[in-house]
Amino acid sequence: MYIIAIAWLYVVTLMAASEKTLTAGLLTFVFYGLLPCALLLWILGVNHRRFKKHQQSLQQEFLLEEEVSKQDSADTNRNQ
Repeated sequence: MYIIAIAWLYVVTLMAASEKTLTAGLLTFVFYGLLPCALLLWILGVNHRRFKKHQQSLQQEFLLEEEVSKQDSADTNRNQ
């Protein structure tokens, strides 16, 4: 995913360098390069962020269950 963004930014950098003025070059770089790449990476990263959030919630549940089971096993020493 990042290789596409890097390649596109390379192409846009060359396009911006070939502009006649500095202002035109900066506007070309921002509007053809940075904004579309940021939007693309944000859209493609939604599933990854959702997956990471789900994994984190599962890990928290596991740790909570593990801690609860530790507390329960402490009561069964000599009475049983």
